[in-house]
Amino acid sequence: MAIDTTLFGNTGVRVTRIGLGGEGVLRTYGMEKEAEAVIKEATEKGITYYDCAKAYAGSQGYYGNFWSKYRDVRAGIFQASKSASRDRSGALSDLSETLRTMSLEHLDLWQIHDVRTREDIKEIEEPGGALEAFIEAKGSGKVRFIGVTGHHDPEILTYAVENWPVDSVMMPVNPVEGSIGGFLDSTLIAARKKSIAVIGMKILGAQNYIFPDEGITPDVLIRYALSQDIDVAIVGCSNIGEVRTLVNCGTKIMPMTEEEREDLVDLFRPYAKKLAYYRGVL
Repeated sequence: MAIDTTLFGNTGVRVTRIGLGGEGVLRTYGMEKEAEAVIKEATEKGITYYDCAKAYAGSQGYYGNFWSKYRDVRAGIFQASKSASRDRSGALSDLSETLRTMSLEHLDLWQIHDVRTREDIKEIEEPGGALEAFIEAKGSGKVRFIGVTGHHDPEILTYAVENWPVDSVMMPVNPVEGSIGGFLDSTLIAARKKSIAVIGMKILGAQNYIFPDEGITPDVLIRYALSQDIDVAIVGCSNIGEVRTLVNCGTKIMPMTEEEREDLVDLFRPYAKKLAYYRGVL
Protein backbone atom coordinates (compact mmCIF):
# COMPACT_ATOMS: atom_id res chain seq x y z
CA MET A 1 0.00 0.00 0.00
CA ALA A 2 1.22 3.49 -0.83
CA ILE A 3 2.45 5.93 1.80
CA ASP A 4 0.17 8.93 2.25
CA THR A 5 1.38 12.10 0.54
CA THR A 6 0.68 15.80 0.90
CA LEU A 7 1.52 19.09 -0.74
CA PHE A 8 4.67 20.55 0.80
CA GLY A 9 3.36 23.90 1.98
CA ASN A 10 2.68 26.21 -0.94
CA THR A 11 5.48 24.81 -3.14
CA GLY A 12 3.17 22.73 -5.34
CA VAL A 13 5.35 19.65 -4.70
CA ARG A 14 3.93 16.47 -3.18
CA VAL A 15 5.97 14.52 -0.62
CA THR A 16 5.31 11.54 1.61
CA ARG A 17 3.93 12.35 5.06
CA ILE A 18 6.87 10.56 6.62
CA GLY A 19 10.54 11.08 5.76
CA LEU A 20 13.89 9.53 6.53
CA GLY A 21 15.61 11.69 9.14
CA GLY A 22 19.30 12.48 9.28
CA GLU A 23 19.87 10.75 12.61
CA GLY A 24 20.24 7.03 13.25
CA VAL A 25 22.79 5.23 11.09
CA LEU A 26 23.13 8.28 8.85
CA ARG A 27 24.70 10.30 11.65
CA THR A 28 27.79 8.11 11.80
CA TYR A 29 31.04 7.58 9.96
CA GLY A 30 32.33 4.38 8.43
CA MET A 31 29.01 2.52 8.20
CA GLU A 32 28.52 2.73 4.45
CA LYS A 33 26.97 -0.72 4.07
CA GLU A 34 24.44 -0.17 6.86
CA ALA A 35 23.57 3.33 5.67
CA GLU A 36 23.03 2.12 2.11
CA ALA A 37 20.69 -0.62 3.38
CA VAL A 38 18.57 1.94 5.27
CA ILE A 39 18.36 4.39 2.36
CA LYS A 40 17.64 1.57 -0.11
CA GLU A 41 14.83 0.20 2.07
CA ALA A 42 13.31 3.66 2.35
CA THR A 43 13.37 4.25 -1.42
CA GLU A 44 12.02 0.81 -2.20
CA LYS A 45 9.16 1.27 0.25
CA GLY A 46 8.19 4.60 -1.32
CA ILE A 47 9.50 7.30 1.02
CA THR A 48 10.24 10.45 -1.00
CA TYR A 49 11.45 12.94 1.67
CA TYR A 50 15.10 12.62 2.78
CA ASP A 51 16.83 14.74 5.42
CA CYS A 52 20.48 15.36 6.24
CA ALA A 53 22.85 18.18 7.19
CA LYS A 54 26.47 19.14 6.82
CA ALA A 55 26.71 18.84 10.61
CA TYR A 56 25.35 15.27 10.67
CA ALA A 57 28.59 13.29 10.50
CA GLY A 58 28.73 11.27 7.28
CA SER A 59 25.08 11.70 6.28
CA GLN A 60 25.72 13.72 3.12
CA GLY A 61 28.41 11.31 1.98
CA TYR A 62 26.15 8.32 2.52
CA TYR A 63 23.49 9.91 0.33
CA GLY A 64 26.08 10.92 -2.25
CA ASN A 65 27.29 7.34 -2.54
CA PHE A 66 23.72 6.10 -2.83
CA TRP A 67 22.57 8.59 -5.49
CA SER A 68 25.73 7.90 -7.51
CA LYS A 69 25.04 4.18 -7.39
CA TYR A 70 21.27 4.37 -7.95
CA ARG A 71 20.86 7.39 -10.22
CA ASP A 72 17.50 6.25 -11.58
CA VAL A 73 15.95 6.41 -8.08
CA ARG A 74 16.79 10.08 -7.55
CA ALA A 75 14.11 11.36 -9.97
CA GLY A 76 11.24 11.01 -7.50
CA ILE A 77 13.15 12.08 -4.39
CA PHE A 78 12.89 15.29 -2.36
CA GLN A 79 16.35 15.80 -0.87
CA ALA A 80 16.92 18.29 1.93
CA SER A 81 20.06 19.44 3.69
CA LYS A 82 21.19 22.31 5.92
CA SER A 83 23.93 24.83 6.63
CA ALA A 84 24.70 26.26 10.06
CA SER A 85 26.95 29.01 8.70
CA ARG A 86 25.74 32.46 9.68
CA ASP A 87 27.43 34.49 6.95
CA ARG A 88 26.91 34.57 3.18
CA SER A 89 30.33 33.31 2.13
CA GLY A 90 30.35 30.46 4.63
CA ALA A 91 26.86 29.34 3.64
CA LEU A 92 27.67 29.39 -0.08
CA SER A 93 30.83 27.40 0.62
CA ASP A 94 28.74 24.88 2.57
CA LEU A 95 26.30 24.57 -0.33
CA SER A 96 29.08 23.90 -2.84
CA GLU A 97 30.49 21.22 -0.55
CA THR A 98 27.06 19.71 0.01
CA LEU A 99 26.26 19.43 -3.70
CA ARG A 100 29.67 17.95 -4.43
CA THR A 101 29.51 15.48 -1.56
CA MET A 102 25.98 14.41 -2.41
CA SER A 103 26.64 14.11 -6.16
CA LEU A 104 23.78 16.50 -6.90
CA GLU A 105 23.30 19.46 -9.21
CA HIS A 106 20.71 20.98 -6.89
CA LEU A 107 18.96 20.47 -3.56
CA ASP A 108 15.19 20.38 -3.25
CA LEU A 109 15.35 22.09 0.13
CA TRP A 110 18.24 23.94 1.79
CA GLN A 111 17.68 25.02 5.38
CA ILE A 112 19.23 27.56 7.74
CA HIS A 113 20.23 25.17 10.49
CA ASP A 114 19.48 25.37 14.22
CA VAL A 115 18.57 29.02 14.76
CA ARG A 116 18.66 29.58 18.53
CA THR A 117 19.30 33.15 19.63
CA ARG A 118 18.78 36.81 18.83
CA GLU A 119 22.45 36.92 17.93
CA ASP A 120 21.85 34.16 15.38
CA ILE A 121 18.99 36.19 13.92
CA LYS A 122 21.12 39.33 13.72
CA GLU A 123 24.04 37.59 12.03
CA ILE A 124 21.86 35.70 9.55
CA GLU A 125 19.75 38.63 8.36
CA GLU A 126 22.30 41.48 8.42
CA PRO A 127 24.09 42.54 5.19
CA GLY A 128 26.50 39.77 4.27
CA GLY A 129 24.57 37.29 6.39
CA ALA A 130 23.55 33.75 5.49
CA LEU A 131 20.04 34.73 4.48
CA GLU A 132 21.51 36.46 1.43
CA ALA A 133 23.16 33.19 0.40
CA PHE A 134 19.93 31.24 0.73
CA ILE A 135 17.95 33.72 -1.32
CA GLU A 136 20.73 33.82 -3.93
CA ALA A 137 20.90 30.01 -4.13
CA LYS A 138 17.16 29.77 -4.71
CA GLY A 139 17.32 32.45 -7.38
CA SER A 140 20.12 30.65 -9.20
CA GLY A 141 18.37 27.26 -9.13
CA LYS A 142 20.99 25.56 -7.00
CA VAL A 143 18.17 24.95 -4.51
CA ARG A 144 14.47 24.78 -5.24
CA PHE A 145 13.25 25.92 -1.84
CA ILE A 146 14.68 27.35 1.36
CA GLY A 147 13.76 26.77 4.99
CA VAL A 148 14.74 27.31 8.59
CA THR A 149 15.13 24.86 11.47
CA GLY A 150 15.23 25.24 15.22
CA HIS A 151 14.53 23.35 18.43
CA HIS A 152 15.81 25.70 21.11
CA ASP A 153 13.51 28.71 21.41
CA PRO A 154 10.05 28.88 19.81
CA GLU A 155 10.03 32.69 19.91
CA ILE A 156 13.21 32.82 17.84
CA LEU A 157 11.93 30.29 15.32
CA THR A 158 8.59 32.08 15.09
CA TYR A 159 10.40 35.33 14.29
CA ALA A 160 12.23 33.61 11.43
CA VAL A 161 8.99 32.16 10.08
CA GLU A 162 7.24 35.51 10.18
CA ASN A 163 10.07 37.65 8.81
CA TRP A 164 12.15 35.53 6.41
CA PRO A 165 11.11 34.43 2.89
CA VAL A 166 11.27 30.74 3.73
CA ASP A 167 9.27 27.91 2.19
CA SER A 168 9.45 25.62 5.22
CA VAL A 169 10.18 25.35 8.92
CA MET A 170 11.44 22.33 10.86
CA MET A 171 10.65 22.08 14.57
CA PRO A 172 10.11 19.56 17.39
CA VAL A 173 6.77 17.73 17.35
CA ASN A 174 6.17 15.33 20.23
CA PRO A 175 4.12 14.97 23.45
CA VAL A 176 6.76 16.87 25.44
CA GLU A 177 6.13 19.88 23.23
CA GLY A 178 2.42 19.36 23.73
CA SER A 179 3.03 19.84 27.43
CA ILE A 180 5.55 22.70 27.43
CA GLY A 181 4.04 24.73 24.62
CA GLY A 182 5.63 27.19 22.24
CA PHE A 183 6.45 25.34 19.05
CA LEU A 184 3.07 23.68 18.54
CA ASP A 185 0.92 26.61 19.65
CA SER A 186 2.92 29.52 18.24
CA THR A 187 5.50 28.58 15.60
CA LEU A 188 3.21 26.07 13.92
CA ILE A 189 0.35 28.57 13.80
CA ALA A 190 2.63 31.27 12.36
CA ALA A 191 3.79 28.86 9.66
CA ARG A 192 0.26 27.93 8.70
CA LYS A 193 -0.73 31.60 8.45
CA LYS A 194 1.95 31.97 5.77
CA SER A 195 1.07 28.59 4.19
CA ILE A 196 4.65 27.37 4.50
CA ALA A 197 5.53 23.72 4.98
CA VAL A 198 6.06 22.29 8.46
CA ILE A 199 8.50 19.44 9.09
CA GLY A 200 8.30 17.65 12.42
CA MET A 201 11.51 16.46 14.07
CA LYS A 202 12.48 15.06 17.50
CA ILE A 203 9.48 12.76 17.07
CA LEU A 204 10.96 10.08 19.35
CA GLY A 205 13.23 12.37 21.35
CA ALA A 206 16.62 10.66 21.29
CA GLN A 207 14.76 7.35 21.41
CA ASN A 208 14.17 8.28 25.07
CA TYR A 209 10.44 8.88 24.65
CA ILE A 210 9.81 5.18 24.08
CA PHE A 211 8.30 3.36 27.07
CA PRO A 212 6.90 0.03 25.83
CA ASP A 213 5.60 -0.93 29.29
CA GLU A 214 3.44 2.19 29.21
CA GLY A 215 2.31 1.48 25.65
CA ILE A 216 4.46 4.31 24.26
CA THR A 217 6.09 2.84 21.17
CA PRO A 218 7.59 4.50 18.10
CA ASP A 219 4.29 3.91 16.31
CA VAL A 220 2.39 5.88 18.95
CA LEU A 221 4.82 8.81 18.86
CA ILE A 222 4.83 8.96 15.07
CA ARG A 223 1.05 8.82 15.06
CA TYR A 224 0.98 11.69 17.57
CA ALA A 225 3.19 13.79 15.29
CA LEU A 226 1.11 13.03 12.22
CA SER A 227 -1.99 14.10 14.15
CA GLN A 228 -0.59 17.63 14.32
CA ASP A 229 -1.02 20.12 11.48
CA ILE A 230 2.33 19.27 9.87
CA ASP A 231 3.31 18.16 6.39
CA VAL A 232 6.11 15.69 7.11
CA ALA A 233 7.34 13.78 10.16
CA ILE A 234 10.99 12.77 9.85
CA VAL A 235 12.56 9.98 11.88
CA GLY A 236 16.16 8.78 11.82
CA CYS A 237 16.50 5.02 11.41
CA SER A 238 19.32 2.67 12.40
CA ASN A 239 18.21 -0.42 10.47
CA ILE A 240 15.68 -1.61 7.93
CA GLY A 241 13.28 -2.76 10.64
CA GLU A 242 12.95 0.81 11.87
CA VAL A 243 12.39 1.97 8.29
CA ARG A 244 9.55 -0.51 7.97
CA THR A 245 7.97 0.76 11.18
CA LEU A 246 8.14 4.30 9.82
CA VAL A 247 6.62 3.25 6.52
CA ASN A 248 3.77 1.43 8.25
CA CYS A 249 2.99 4.58 10.23
CA GLY A 250 2.82 6.60 7.04
CA THR A 251 0.45 4.22 5.31
CA LYS A 252 -3.28 4.70 5.89
CA ILE A 253 -2.64 7.22 8.68
CA MET A 254 -5.19 7.13 11.49
CA PRO A 255 -4.93 10.45 13.35
CA MET A 256 -5.26 10.45 17.12
CA THR A 257 -8.39 11.86 18.62
CA GLU A 258 -8.08 14.96 20.80
CA GLU A 259 -8.62 12.77 23.86
CA GLU A 260 -5.85 10.36 22.83
CA ARG A 261 -3.45 13.26 22.29
CA GLU A 262 -4.28 14.78 25.66
CA ASP A 263 -3.83 11.44 27.44
CA LEU A 264 -0.40 11.01 25.86
CA VAL A 265 0.67 14.52 26.77
CA ASP A 266 -0.48 13.93 30.35
CA LEU A 267 1.79 10.88 30.59
CA PHE A 268 4.79 13.01 29.67
CA ARG A 269 3.84 16.15 31.60
CA PRO A 270 5.66 15.33 34.89
CA TYR A 271 8.94 14.76 33.02
CA ALA A 272 8.53 17.19 30.14
CA LYS A 273 11.14 19.79 31.07
CA LYS A 274 13.76 17.13 31.70
CA LEU A 275 12.94 15.34 28.45
CA ALA A 276 13.14 18.54 26.38
CA TYR A 277 16.92 18.12 26.34
CA TYR A 278 17.19 19.83 22.95
CA ARG A 279 15.85 23.13 24.29
CA GLY A 280 18.67 23.71 26.74
CA VAL A 281 17.81 25.10 30.18
CA LEU A 282 14.08 25.72 30.68
